[in-house]
Amino acid sequence: MHDYKRIFVIVLDSLGIGAMPDSEKFGDIGVDTFGHILEKTKTLNIPNLQKLGMLNLHPAGNMKGVPNPMGRYMRLSEASNGKDTMTGHWEMMGIKTEKPFKTFTETGFPEELIKELERQCGKRVIGNKSASGTEIIDELGEEEINTGAMIVYTSADSVLQICGNEETFDLENLYRCCEIARKITLKDEWRVGRVIARPYIGKKKGEFKRTSNRRDYALEPTGETVLNALKNAGLDVIGVGKINDIFCGEGLTETYHSDSSVHGMEQTIEISQKDFHGLCFVNLVDFDALWGHRRNVEGYAREIEKFDEKLGALLEKLKEDDLLILTADHGNDPTYTGTDHTREYVPFIAYSKKMREGGKLKDEDTFAVTGASIADNFGVKMPENTIGESILKELV
Repeated sequence: MHDYKRIFVIVLDSLGIGAMPDSEKFGDIGVDTFGHILEKTKTLNIPNLQKLGMLNLHPAGNMKGVPNPMGRYMRLSEASNGKDTMTGHWEMMGIKTEKPFKTFTETGFPEELIKELERQCGKRVIGNKSASGTEIIDELGEEEINTGAMIVYTSADSVLQICGNEETFDLENLYRCCEIARKITLKDEWRVGRVIARPYIGKKKGEFKRTSNRRDYALEPTGETVLNALKNAGLDVIGVGKINDIFCGEGLTETYHSDSSVHGMEQTIEISQKDFHGLCFVNLVDFDALWGHRRNVEGYAREIEKFDEKLGALLEKLKEDDLLILTADHGNDPTYTGTDHTREYVPFIAYSKKMREGGKLKDEDTFAVTGASIADNFGVKMPENTIGESILKELV
């Protein structure tokens, strides 16, 4: 018999809880996403996170832990060499990444990469900077249409994006150029997680609109993950939010696209009403994309409060044989310099109605305890070459 019939893993994308010992090697000194938000705001309206033990794990601002937390909690260190979304999620499910994905947020892509892209695509590149997709189309769309150039840009994540006007660039040609970019950026020194085709329509600034013909060219996980093992064993593996993109659909049996983190929680609450057997894996990206990268402390704080409200609704729906795990994939301290992710510990908070007691667990040195514990619960063997040891016995 499994200890739990259903496990919900919710990733609060970028909600780190303090600098890891090696954070200086990643350019991050004294970072603390959750702690610094609380230092700035002093307090947050997060009663559900409080009662689960978040403030026992990481008190900050004017907020402290509660006497008898309902959840089991600890800090997790990242074993992989990186601080990005794909690396963090892949590690949760057993993959240790030695070669980090590259970001080009501050500098744009190297001249050598751009020249090779121009040569193979037969188009001149314009842009080549970190930008909002809608803003860069407004800025350079007319030039692209009039000159036959192509807009290339990046973001704070490991991504290369190419814009193309559907009427003048041609969709198939745009996809061809993205496939070329995908091959070029497989080189270690240019290794990006995703290449994205960003088609748009319109003839002049103010009228441009992106279309639904976006296409992602992501890297597949470098090996089988716990998700593959669960699916192969006939279990349900439901992805919500960015999970499908992060794992290239590998190991998933069902997937839900979310319009926002609030929407993602609403979807998770709906899924909790279904009679499934297995894992519901949720990524809530707005903490990171809307607030962390934009260094917006107030926006991040309000997003945490909105999450907590939906968390309360989910807790009411959980059944006796459900396990809930809250965690993160990296940090993104909105009080820090630049716009990049930050190398931090992440929280691990577990709760079930059948748990004997709450309280602190021993900190672990990899995110992979999450996937290993899920595999252990369902009696599924961890795939070859994966990392992680189960802590399931601590969660019942």
